[in-house]
Amino acid sequence: MSKSYDFGLALKHNYADFLHLENILLLEEINQIRNFWEPDKTEKATIDSEDVYDDELRKSSVMFIDNNEGNGWLYHKLATLAINTNNQHYCFDILGFHQELQLTKYTTGDFFEWHLDFGAGNISARKLSITIQLSDSEEYEGGDLQFMINQKVVSAPRKKGTVIIFPSFIMHRVTPITKGIRQSIVGWVSGPPYR
Repeated sequence: MSKSYDFGLALKHNYADFLHLENILLLEEINQIRNFWEPDKTEKATIDSEDVYDDELRKSSVMFIDNNEGNGWLYHKLATLAINTNNQHYCFDILGFHQELQLTKYTTGDFFEWHLDFGAGNISARKLSITIQLSDSEEYEGGDLQFMINQKVVSAPRKKGTVIIFPSFIMHRVTPITKGIRQSIVGWVSGPPYR
């Protein structure tokens, strides 16, 4: 028979494996972000913990968005959203974005196999992952953002502008694109080590 003990912990009963939020960005803001894409600044996506290219795990193109005067509004908006979401659902110790936001483009045949955003090395401080759907769901086929929740695969909403926030230790993937192009922003809010 199991017995529970009260250690004076404040339990979070409104924890969520992932959250999806709509109407965070205006259509003009989404279009502005999509126009950030500069082919000469793109690179093949790497595996963050090793910073190597592995097309059996991940195949897509990425470009990093500087946190400068012209893009500061986006960092501010997402940081505010992350703080509010964290306070309501997770209560992790977070400090902010320690890596640049990543603009990602998936074209036909591109994918990202099952993985965690949290791990050893330069990704060990990640606490919350954020992804923003920049493409209309009709612009591509495949390319579903999916989560593994207790051995059940759950697909996130695909509506343009949807923001998905989840703990960086949740297993997820992007299924292969079979037609069209999917664009998104990915970012990670970091903090001190778990203890």
